[in-house]
Amino acid sequence: MPPENVAAAPTPTTRASASALLSRGVTRLEVTLKLTTAILALAAGVYTYLGVRELLNGSPATVFFAAVIYAVAVSVGIYAFWVFMMHFMPHVTGRAGRGLMAGCMLLGSLMIVAMSSWLNASALAGAAAIQQHLATTVQDYTRDLDSANSNAIAAQGLLPDIQLASSRFARLADAERAGSLTGTAGSGTVVQLLTQMSGQLDSLGQEVQASGKRVSALYELGGKNLARMRELISDRGPISARSDAFATESLALMGVIANLQQTSVAAAVKRAAASLSSSFIAPAAGGRSADLADRQTAMVGKVESSIATQAASLSDAADKILATPRVEPIRFQSLSSAEAVLRYAGDFIPSWAGAISIDLMPAVLVLILCVVHATIRREAQPSVSASNMTVGELVAALQIAHEVVQARKPMPDQARVGAERMGEPAAMMEENVTSLSAARQIK
Repeated sequence: MPPENVAAAPTPTTRASASALLSRGVTRLEVTLKLTTAILALAAGVYTYLGVRELLNGSPATVFFAAVIYAVAVSVGIYAFWVFMMHFMPHVTGRAGRGLMAGCMLLGSLMIVAMSSWLNASALAGAAAIQQHLATTVQDYTRDLDSANSNAIAAQGLLPDIQLASSRFARLADAERAGSLTGTAGSGTVVQLLTQMSGQLDSLGQEVQASGKRVSALYELGGKNLARMRELISDRGPISARSDAFATESLALMGVIANLQQTSVAAAVKRAAASLSSSFIAPAAGGRSADLADRQTAMVGKVESSIATQAASLSDAADKILATPRVEPIRFQSLSSAEAVLRYAGDFIPSWAGAISIDLMPAVLVLILCVVHATIRREAQPSVSASNMTVGELVAALQIAHEVVQARKPMPDQARVGAERMGEPAAMMEENVTSLSAARQIK
């Protein structure tokens, strides 16, 4: 008995019918394939025109005609390339030839992406990409403004120390008027010295306070610039006009940041602290007696030591503030829609996918045609050939052939009976036939 898989194999008639159906389907869809490819190429050309128009400079007429010519060239190139692939690639059966055709299709796809797809993405997401650029720039400017403001108001932290030192010297002066320091009441050398130091520190504190007001005013002005920038981002007008207005606001904000960094009084505090200790000149004791003069001289030395300590403390605090790195605000750089799409490609993956799909959709049709034509060729060939039969299939086929030959041979008894049956009509015919010589004798 033949194996089951041989008995279940499709008949040649069924295979031929499937091959014919596929062939007729390919023939009926030729017009659809060309029309689909033409529409996709036209869509790619339109979006390419919209994208390349933003990159060209010159008069409106020059830009229009140059963009149209480029878009038409892209459409024709895309259509011709995919039509060539649809006509030739499905019929190349050799492995080497099929590999070369696949390489050509890959190279052509890369060239299409290079000359069309990124411009399509620019047309689809150019305005959104520029808005993303503006939003990112606003975030950077906000960070720079906050940093500059922090550096500027850092000197305000020195104000409590300055005020405490000033009030301490003022209290000492009041105490000396009552004679608590030298033991002699009055407004002599020590009182004048302490009052002078208190006045200098009080003036420095007032300067720090005034600086804080200027910093607050500048920070408020920078906040208004940032608010205007955010309004430009969310506006619905043309993106090019909004980008120009954004550039104007960015220049104003950069000026605010520069002024903030110049408003800091940390350097002034450091200079004032240095002058307190280095330029201190001890006044001569003006006491009426030698004992009082000695006591005044001793107290002046203590005041000088206290002033040096206070000056060193203020100088160290000012050095820490001055050691903070200066803020270098970024410069706003205007981008075209194509440049913005390339820079922020990761944020617009759906737009890139749509732009590339318009150009490379015919590649799927080419692969479908390759599969269909391969199936047609396979179905048109005999189901079994000697080159791909196994030993078991070959033995089964020989056994079937032998059984068919044996079935066609007649049995010996049946052959004898058949011969006898065939001889009876011949004898009857001989009895009814008279020879020509016998007939002449009868006449």
